[in-house]
Amino acid sequence: MTSQLLMLRENTPSDAKVNFGFIILISSVAALGGFLFGYDSGCINGAIDALQVAFNASNLGSGFNVASMLLGCAVGAFMAGGLADKFGRRPTLFVSAILFGISAFGSGIAGGSLVFIMFRLIGGFAVGAASIISPAYISEIAPAAYRGRLSSLQQLAIVLGLFLAFLSNYLIAAAAGGASETFWLGYEAWRWMFWVELIPVALFGLGLFLIPESPRYLVAVGRKEEAQVILGKISHPDDAANKVASIQKTVSSERKPKLSDIFKDGTKKLHPIVWVGLAIAALQQLVGINVVFYYGAVLWKTAGFSEADALKINVIGGIINVVSTVVAIALVDKWGRKPLLLTGSAGMAIFLGVLAVIFGTANVDAAGDLQLSGSAGTVALICANCYIIMFGISWGPVMWVMLGEMFPNRIRGAALAVAGLSQWITNFAVTMTFPILLASIGLGGAYGLYAGFALISFFIVKAIVRETKGRTLEDMQAD
Repeated sequence: MTSQLLMLRENTPSDAKVNFGFIILISSVAALGGFLFGYDSGCINGAIDALQVAFNASNLGSGFNVASMLLGCAVGAFMAGGLADKFGRRPTLFVSAILFGISAFGSGIAGGSLVFIMFRLIGGFAVGAASIISPAYISEIAPAAYRGRLSSLQQLAIVLGLFLAFLSNYLIAAAAGGASETFWLGYEAWRWMFWVELIPVALFGLGLFLIPESPRYLVAVGRKEEAQVILGKISHPDDAANKVASIQKTVSSERKPKLSDIFKDGTKKLHPIVWVGLAIAALQQLVGINVVFYYGAVLWKTAGFSEADALKINVIGGIINVVSTVVAIALVDKWGRKPLLLTGSAGMAIFLGVLAVIFGTANVDAAGDLQLSGSAGTVALICANCYIIMFGISWGPVMWVMLGEMFPNRIRGAALAVAGLSQWITNFAVTMTFPILLASIGLGGAYGLYAGFALISFFIVKAIVRETKGRTLEDMQAD
């Protein structure tokens, strides 16, 4: 990640009044929450079959083992905004780090589905909170000219976490001879797939001691002197007082944030900007990307690949996802948010459509497995990775960037809560329904459905999403 941060600095307009090194430090620490988000989401990918055997779970039960975390994510995302507004961004991230550690250790020691699900729910709460607070924190400390790329560090961290989870799963399974086989200290390999996460959890917890509280939170709770000190470290001390005054102007007339803030005054109608947030949060999941991330090994085995090859494909997809996100970081403040979303929607619709045709027309053997010809298998792999590229340069990072910056200060906490809830509930629905779709309409039908949502996302973005490139968070107050 260091080389990409250097590239970010070199490609950013110079500003002698910005302490870029300090901004990178605190943004990177906050983005570790995203890394754990990605790792926690990806580590189960290689353990699904082993969990089904270990817990003697049905297909539906196995699906809930995977999706249960997402219920915790929904709760965590929904509550995170209010907790961060009440106690601060940094304390909320500290609690998330503790919950990540409890979940990683507990998931590995679980002896049955009930205990496993309990610890995954705890991890889900941490993931949901980090998914909201980390990008919001970064957007609050980043100057407007850098905010898109710095906020994109969250998504870069997420995809790095996914990639390292895929790589770790592959190496552990290869060393043990399979995810269900005995590995170090007499424990099965799948348990170590969860325990490895304790290393980045410790780094995240220690890193949080190095970062300050959000200046915008400090101003909101009346601690303006502390905010001015922090802003003086971020930019130039001579500018700090003016920045505090600018922030104070947007929060001085605000009351305590509450959920009803998302409604227009005196009505039961949601603010239009909240509808936009709900839409882009849900559509990011409805295009089916987490089917690839959660069920990648199962998906490619269903398509006729061996377990070893399926895990290798996951690793390749993880690398492509990381590279695509780096490209997005370079483009988000140049092209803008909306053009990237439109490009991604169009590309995903095309490649998902091709995958739907390939899997929908493939032969099925006596065991019910797809039989792809050599050329069809190659085209499917290419299209699947192109789909990941299209997501990685657009909806992956840009949705989180926009949620962190699109809402006016007066409704930000409540709006982030409901947008995060929308994202995770949709994620849960997509994850839970994939095994059902696989059994009923097959891979071809499932990919056709996701292609349809990608096409819908293009027209929705074109119609209702407003560009936020280059606007300060205080500018959003006028929306």
